[in-house]
Amino acid sequence: MSALKPLADRVLIEPIPAEEKTASGIIIPDAAKEKPLKGTVVAAGNGKKDEPMTVKEGDTVLFGQYSGTEIKIEGKTYLIMKEADIYGVFQG
Repeated sequence: MSALKPLADRVLIEPIPAEEKTASGIIIPDAAKEKPLKGTVVAAGNGKKDEPMTVKEGDTVLFGQYSGTEIKIEGKTYLIMKEADIYGVFQG
């Protein structure tokens, strides 16, 4: 859990690392790995006055490849972005 509480409609996300191997077992070099598009919501702001937040802590979400700003907190890498940059929430 992070000590950072996002403000307004911002969300703090812990990216889920990209796959290290293909389905057939081929190791993917760092240069060829895609930037993660999936992550877990670590913290969320309270939303805006007329727009309450729809994501909550613990949700696994899908976001744009170049969304958010990368930050480091206590040695871990997170993304902070507006809720509008999140495309959807994985169910189940």
